[in-house]
Amino acid sequence: MKPFVKHTGIAAPLLRRNIDTDAIIPSREMKRVSKRGLGEGLFAGWRYTLPGSREINSAFVLNHPEYQGASVILALDNFGCGSSREHAVWALAEYGIRAVIASGFGAIFHTNCIRNGVLPVRLDEGDIALLAERVQQDPQKNRITIDLQACLVQCGDLQWSFSLDESARYLLLNGLDSIALTLQQHKEINAFEQKRREEYRWAYAPLEESVEGVLP
Repeated sequence: MKPFVKHTGIAAPLLRRNIDTDAIIPSREMKRVSKRGLGEGLFAGWRYTLPGSREINSAFVLNHPEYQGASVILALDNFGCGSSREHAVWALAEYGIRAVIASGFGAIFHTNCIRNGVLPVRLDEGDIALLAERVQQDPQKNRITIDLQACLVQCGDLQWSFSLDESARYLLLNGLDSIALTLQQHKEINAFEQKRREEYRWAYAPLEESVEGVLP
């Protein structure tokens, strides 16, 4: 997982409340058994003119030329509510979204973001509106910088601080998911396994050894 330390990118204002995971990626777009290929289905109900089609809806913000290459989403309260589908974050990540700035998040979605290297930033709605106004003046020029080490969001002369749980911040800064975090203790894990094999040799013995009397 790619570490998130400091990122500068184009921000796309999607200033709606209660954007649920089915809007982020509709269930009809979840046809794969892996994380790959989901970016095409991101916001499919809004990006395309008809369900299941790939005809571009020119009115949707991510389809505007000035927002091409957007890597930050600006939204309002309760972003990522609804179902617990992790596909929503996978789709955002594959599309190239590195952070979502909103005034609130669905709890499970927030956790899924941390586990997949997407930074969820909470700011007040008034601050988000001000940030969006600045961005909209010239999206390509007025890019947003998010510094996770300093916990700052900047756009030109505008600046806001934000907070994030220290454990979540550690995972993102170091590019760790739950498995990678656990494997940091590989020496201790290996030592435990070796000791267990020695103490409970019968449990690890091949079947033929067990037949010969290894079992207590």
